[in-house]
Amino acid sequence: VHGEFKSMSPTVCAVIVALAVLAAAAPSRLKLTPGHYTTAGGPRNDILNVHVVPHTHDDVGWLKTVDEYYMGANNSIQNAGVQYIIDSVVQSLVANPDRKFIYVEIAFFSRWWYEQEETMKDLVRSLVHSGQLEFINAGWCMSDEATPYYVDMIDQQTLGHQFLLREFGPSATPHTGWQIDPFGHSSFMATLYALMGFNSWFFGRIDYQDMLVREAALTL
Repeated sequence: VHGEFKSMSPTVCAVIVALAVLAAAAPSRLKLTPGHYTTAGGPRNDILNVHVVPHTHDDVGWLKTVDEYYMGANNSIQNAGVQYIIDSVVQSLVANPDRKFIYVEIAFFSRWWYEQEETMKDLVRSLVHSGQLEFINAGWCMSDEATPYYVDMIDQQTLGHQFLLREFGPSATPHTGWQIDPFGHSSFMATLYALMGFNSWFFGRIDYQDMLVREAALTL
């Protein structure tokens, strides 16, 4: 889930087509029916396995102010209302225990959290402890890698992780780095994630020269 809504891109269309092919090729034991999906199948070696990962990518201030992004105000600039994204995610997870979602930006999530009644907080805690709702990266924001000083990167990650530890306990500790929207990468970010105990790192926008080499060597 992103804070802005756009027309369907060719990549999204390709994923939808791939999913349709997978559904058609799925064995009957999955009992796929129109409008229903299952996560019980597991990967298969004889078909293309597509992993769809629902996640947030909500800018903590970019084209609009943080308040405008959270409240859904000033949509003439950008269609974004983060509080409604969280509301709908929680409702969708409760409606179907097969569903999973990953959340990234604690600046928005903590604001939403402090506005909730205890009954809602208990419900969300149960989603976290069951693994349906997972926090990844979980800094105050998904920081840039070029302009901040390393202390800033450490402090904003610490702020987000302290919130999770306080509200959800050790079971909510993130294990995955998530950098899908920076314009370039720094060696320090990989070092920081390793020192934080992360066991994986997902990132976007690799250098085009690196991508060409990896494509040729089949190491993407």
